[in-house]
Amino acid sequence: MKIGIIGAGNIGGALARRLTRLGHEVAIANSRGPETLQGLAAETGARPVPVTEAARGADVVVVTIPQKNVPDLPAGVLDGAAPDAAFVDTGNYYPRHRDGRIEPLEQGTPETRWVEQQLGRPLVKAFNNIFAQSLQDNGKPAGEPGRIALPVAGDDAAAKAKVMALVDELGFDAVDAGGLDDSWRQQPGTPVYTKDHDVDGVRRALAEATRERTEEFTATDASPGTFESPA
Repeated sequence: MKIGIIGAGNIGGALARRLTRLGHEVAIANSRGPETLQGLAAETGARPVPVTEAARGADVVVVTIPQKNVPDLPAGVLDGAAPDAAFVDTGNYYPRHRDGRIEPLEQGTPETRWVEQQLGRPLVKAFNNIFAQSLQDNGKPAGEPGRIALPVAGDDAAAKAKVMALVDELGFDAVDAGGLDDSWRQQPGTPVYTKDHDVDGVRRALAEATRERTEEFTATDASPGTFESPA
């Protein structure tokens, strides 16, 4: 498949490494321009492109940037993708550590629903609850004991199925986590977040989630700080 990745941080880099190794044609972009991605391109074979070209012809487009930067993406950034493309958001809201206060999220709008509203395309939420190193290194063949499961939420059944198949190809069991309005169940601070559960564990963790944001992931008057010194 042709896969576009917008964002070359930890998750974007891990996906570029894994997906190119699996034989997919990967285009990757960041906010600083393709010339800053030559090292990753040499390592993986991914093609560095401007942000406005990352979606061009892609069967899957992954948006993996800080929440605070989503409104700054160019208008129509997802235009030009394949007609049946799936659009994936891996993002998490870190108000005390990075993003500052985003009022709709503080009031309970699920993170990826808010991103969807900014980008104007139906989104699938995936790859947000796993550490990048685990995503890069811990995939296993189907049926192997200890295989990690990942929740996948979205409203478009075909797009969600495409993303779930990709999760499986990467070496993880995909768990249908419901529609996008249910995706709060996999946000930071919930029982499924960064826990590397198996299928049963993911389903149990999703069921145990509560809508109230934990203190660590709720903005304060001093937000944001840094990951080393959150505010």
